[in-house]
Amino acid sequence: MNVVIFGCGRTGATLALQLTSMGHEVTIIEQNPASLRRLGNDHTCRIVMGSGLDDDVLLQANVSQADYFFALTRGDNTNLMAAQIVKLKYGVEKVCVKVADPLRAAAYRDMGYHCINPSSLTAGMMRDWMIDAPYQTVDQYNNLVTELEI
Repeated sequence: MNVVIFGCGRTGATLALQLTSMGHEVTIIEQNPASLRRLGNDHTCRIVMGSGLDDDVLLQANVSQADYFFALTRGDNTNLMAAQIVKLKYGVEKVCVKVADPLRAAAYRDMGYHCINPSSLTAGMMRDWMIDAPYQTVDQYNNLVTELEI
């Protein structure tokens, strides 16, 4: 598969290394050269320096040829804007977005984006570990606790 990852933080770097070890072609879009150290010296990722909101950078990353696009920066707004650009302008069907705000993640899920809220996922897995319950699917963990919906 041809994968483009926007953001080489801990999540982006880990995903990139996992995918390349499985034989997938990975292009990483990153603004900060220092972040690339997370990949180590022997990675096989293609690197494009710049912002995943910039058309020239997206074209350089061949995003229109991507089977999957992951928006994994620290900023919800940046991730959500990049996801919309890639899906609507470049026609990438499989777009996954890391969204810290659970309410915003729910709203974008309703619009057809695959959003992962790290807090909901982590809390749910910790709860299930504590009560010795089998782990659930991401979609089940993404369901908001009623109190958060207020």
